[in-house]
Amino acid sequence: MTPHAYVIGYPVKHSRSPQIHRYWLKHYDLAGSYDLAELTPDQLAPFIEKLRDDENAGTNVTLPYKQDVQPYLDEIDDDAKNVGAVNTIYKSHGKLLGTNTDVYGFLTHLSDGAPNWLEITNTVLIIGAGGAARAILSAMKKSSINNVYIANRTKPRAQILCDEIYPEASPIEMSEITSILATTDLIINTTSLGMIGQPPLELDLSALPEHSIVVDIVYSPLKTELLHQAEKRGLVTVDGLGMLLHQAVRGFELWFGTRPEVTDELRQIVEKSLETGS
Repeated sequence: MTPHAYVIGYPVKHSRSPQIHRYWLKHYDLAGSYDLAELTPDQLAPFIEKLRDDENAGTNVTLPYKQDVQPYLDEIDDDAKNVGAVNTIYKSHGKLLGTNTDVYGFLTHLSDGAPNWLEITNTVLIIGAGGAARAILSAMKKSSINNVYIANRTKPRAQILCDEIYPEASPIEMSEITSILATTDLIINTTSLGMIGQPPLELDLSALPEHSIVVDIVYSPLKTELLHQAEKRGLVTVDGLGMLLHQAVRGFELWFGTRPEVTDELRQIVEKSLETGS
């Protein structure tokens, strides 16, 4: 039986997931399909229930349904619980299960781009307190980084994030960033600032130590003003595209039974589609 997988959301046409998973299906010569499913809220529950059918392997979940799908699942794992969101649904032993692959995707890409990051990192600054920040704060907790700051425009929202995910982390105002940059080893922008159509993240990196690593999860454009600034200083930079690619690995393996590799060819294909908007 040919397994079918999907990505659900509203809207969902912007998703790069079909490009990634279809590449792997072809590369590994596997039977299967991966399709977009744009669902209105009233279509969500029936669609999730239909995933229990034998021919359906599961689905990725994007905005706005990462929390909404949870009541319809039999179980969610620790990664999904810690992040507070499900981005991948799969089946096992007759049950419909939810996980979150963003933690794995972020840590794998970070280790690829900055192999020594864990050895040199004592202090981490995460900018933003939205959904992506939840996954990255969970990743820092999983990596046992003790000194973590969450900077957000509204400090109470950052406080909620710390309370829910990692109470040892410290919420700060955006205006307080300059006071900790000199001791920051890893800085991660999780906001949409710097994305095409958005204002840049205005942050002076001159106080960062020379060994610091700068990460921006924005991947359109691939090189944001923040990363340009870091490169001018000779700092190690990590863009956002690899997180997108690596987070897809686990879902593909769960649905189609083969663990895929993130290759240079795949990255180039997705990069080109971002450049052309196709």
